[in-house]
Amino acid sequence: MDALILMVVCGVGYLVAYHTYGRFLARKIFKLRADAPVPSQELQDGIDYVPTRKGIIFGHHYTSIAGTGPIVGPAIGIIWGWLPAILWVTVGCIFMGAVHDLGTLVVSLRNEGKSISEIAARYINKRVRLILFFVVFLALLIVIAIFGLVIAVVFKAFPSSLAPVWLQIPIAMVLGYAIYKKSANVFLSTAIAVALMYITIWLGSKTNFVMSEILGIPPTGVWTIIILIYGWVASTLPVTMLLQPRDYINAWQLFIIMGMLAVGVAASSIKGNLEIIAPAVNLSPAGAPSLWPFLFVTIACGAISGFHSLVASGTSPKQISKEPDAQFVGYGSMLLEGLLAVLVILCVGAGITMGVKALDGKTILTGADAWNRYYSSWMGERGLEDNVAPVVSGAANMMVTFGLPESIGITLMGVFIASFAGTTLDTAVRIQRYIIGELTTDLKMPALSNRWTATTIAVGTAAALAFINGASGAGAKTLWPLFGIANQLLAALALLIVTMYLRQKGGIKFIITAIPALIMLTIAVYSMVIKERDFIANFRKDWLLVVIGSVLFVLALWVAVETVIVFFTVRRSDRPEVKV
Repeated sequence: MDALILMVVCGVGYLVAYHTYGRFLARKIFKLRADAPVPSQELQDGIDYVPTRKGIIFGHHYTSIAGTGPIVGPAIGIIWGWLPAILWVTVGCIFMGAVHDLGTLVVSLRNEGKSISEIAARYINKRVRLILFFVVFLALLIVIAIFGLVIAVVFKAFPSSLAPVWLQIPIAMVLGYAIYKKSANVFLSTAIAVALMYITIWLGSKTNFVMSEILGIPPTGVWTIIILIYGWVASTLPVTMLLQPRDYINAWQLFIIMGMLAVGVAASSIKGNLEIIAPAVNLSPAGAPSLWPFLFVTIACGAISGFHSLVASGTSPKQISKEPDAQFVGYGSMLLEGLLAVLVILCVGAGITMGVKALDGKTILTGADAWNRYYSSWMGERGLEDNVAPVVSGAANMMVTFGLPESIGITLMGVFIASFAGTTLDTAVRIQRYIIGELTTDLKMPALSNRWTATTIAVGTAAALAFINGASGAGAKTLWPLFGIANQLLAALALLIVTMYLRQKGGIKFIITAIPALIMLTIAVYSMVIKERDFIANFRKDWLLVVIGSVLFVLALWVAVETVIVFFTVRRSDRPEVKV
């Protein structure tokens, strides 16, 4: 299969889907109206609820949902073959992931920007709200704790990314100040900020700072502490001061890198240097679990992710200035994430075949030898550095084709991965703060619901998990094997809530989300059963995974049963919408 043709077909497919199925959802299913009230206008506070331009909120939303998921997931999932991986990140993205993201965003928009946990109480019942609170809190706890370590690992693997990542912060804050306080021209300010960001990347390629051990704490532990402190600060500041502008300029970084990768694919294909050497289908790769259902759990964010529902019912609905923007922000950003996953598949399925270093660090492998360097056996249990290595190598190879030095290409990819992990982390901390605030408000505990206390709880619990096994900050690895399944369970539950919302509206519109919900629930439950069997077989080592996995399994089924009961017993008029 020609890589260029595959990229063009997928790209055109996403574009057509946005203007057909996406428009159908926006106009016929959710009936988005420009004159409808939105939380950012009605509850504007200058901190969390801030009406925002469509392009800026798109950047924030996209970088918040992307993280490392659409990079690592497809890079691992391609081991079952490029064809099933491509089919899932296109078909799954268009008809499930983007529907999930748009649906949760619209429902939150029409319910004061509340989280899916709070919304569940309105469309199902209060018991489900508490169940979802536990599931969401656990998922965010793992994300916050593990992403501190992820960024630390990236800094170790790509030390040249360190300076650019941290220098993005003052650049973003100046951008936010210029736009919101001085009414500066958005286009010109963006161009200057992005140019400065790329200057820092060039400077970073000339430096290689390595963190040392401090007070007996290893470098990964030190970075985890620093990053969690940053997350606390970012979560408590007004959204326009740091979170939103940083995400926005990172989005431009992504657009430029995706453009470079697309040019690299085209240039390499034209020169005849790019061949997809990965097998089209590989049902039994060495050491890997079965394709069904683990391909769908492994690729995750590249096609559908429950974490997206937290952003779509967290920071984003509090900033959208009018309802029709939800199609661009919710549906459009998921399609762009799918395209990123496609480019990653091409990097690892074809780009690495142009040449990678063997294990001896000297010999250059090409073709099938380069593919087997990474994919001769299952890489899902390896560390992040091993997971992203084929992506970085393949991307650098393709960008060299049009004259970009390899050192710059590697720095670009390192900054890209670390930056997106950072934007996901600070958004996750803020969302966890919202979740804690909503719950404590419902429980009449106002002392715990203010943004400083709630953020401290969010960061403190993540720090406790990160350092539970020692000073390395790697404690979240204990629960990480559950995250992929928990993430897809959350996607299924979010789709169930959107289904109940559409059911309340009458007619058969709910089928649009009910079918994806059932598919995702089947995938997640079946995956959980298989993994629990493996955990039980190693009970002495994995007893915590057994316990938490069992609890998640029972809670997910509980939510599904409660939803089915309400679905067939509650009439349309019984649950009026809070805000329309």
